Amino acid sequence: MLEDGAVVDSRIIGKFRLDGKRLTNPVAVGDEVEVEVDEKDETATIKNILPRRNYVVRQSPRRKHDLHLLASNVGQAMVIVTIVQPNLKQGFIDRFLLMTEPYEIPTVVVFNKADLYSEEDLAIYQYLQEIYENIGYRVLLTSAVEGQGLEELREVLGGKVTLIAGQSGVGKSTLVNAIQPQLELRTQELSDYSGKGMHTTTFAEMHPLDFGGAIIDTPGIKTLSFNHLEPMDVAHNFREFFECSENCRFGGNCLHRDEPGCAVKEAVEEGELSELRYANYLMLLEEIEEQNYWERHSEY
Repeated sequence: MLEDGAVVDSRIIGKFRLDGKRLTNPVAVGDEVEVEVDEKDETATIKNILPRRNYVVRQSPRRKHDLHLLASNVGQAMVIVTIVQPNLKQGFIDRFLLMTEPYEIPTVVVFNKADLYSEEDLAIYQYLQEIYENIGYRVLLTSAVEGQGLEELREVLGGKVTLIAGQSGVGKSTLVNAIQPQLELRTQELSDYSGKGMHTTTFAEMHPLDFGGAIIDTPGIKTLSFNHLEPMDVAHNFREFFECSENCRFGGNCLHRDEPGCAVKEAVEEGELSELRYANYLMLLEEIEEQNYWERHSEY
């Protein structure tokens, strides 16, 4: 048994899978493990990974047939975006939610760099805020420069283990440093050439917070793909579509595209459900279907 707070270099032996899927990293931040300590060289061998209460997983950006485990046993997740610098890719929010929704991980959407927003940018924020709050997600507006929303951010983070993620350049590390300066996470300006963010965090790492809880800081994410999902998984994890689907003629088997008697499509047409979310949903369906069956079920 290790003492509380003890750190020991460890290695893993054997092969570990996640629900039968291949992982690029069998152990992730947040995992609880059983180890055997070698007293001679003060190292340890991971013998067993205890059952995970939940986890966040994505398609490996380098090995498209494998999965990359971002973190496990998290209390909540937080996706950080910004309207400008870099410009918002709104579809990224729905892709991130598709990582957390299947495992019922509460997720907060944070719009950062509010000090840079024009009136038009604020109108875009308010439009998106309404969309996500209406379906049950908490939405925050923050600025590390002006201190806007930082107290609310602390309140949301306090006492929980929170996975924090976002695309490169959205100010994730700057925002975390603003609420707990002693962490001194590395920050980086946007690339002058591309206007895009450059990676500053290179691997996921857990940091305790002095006001309670901890954050799991993750590398900036360029893209999110899903080789482990089926089209019906997408339909079931856009929460408002799934709730509405009980009124579809084909119920939970409806993909909400061309099926007759589709309550979701009707609700979108009548403005009761977000047309923007529906467009992102259709794009994700098409993307997953374009991956041939062998790619989505490869075991090699």
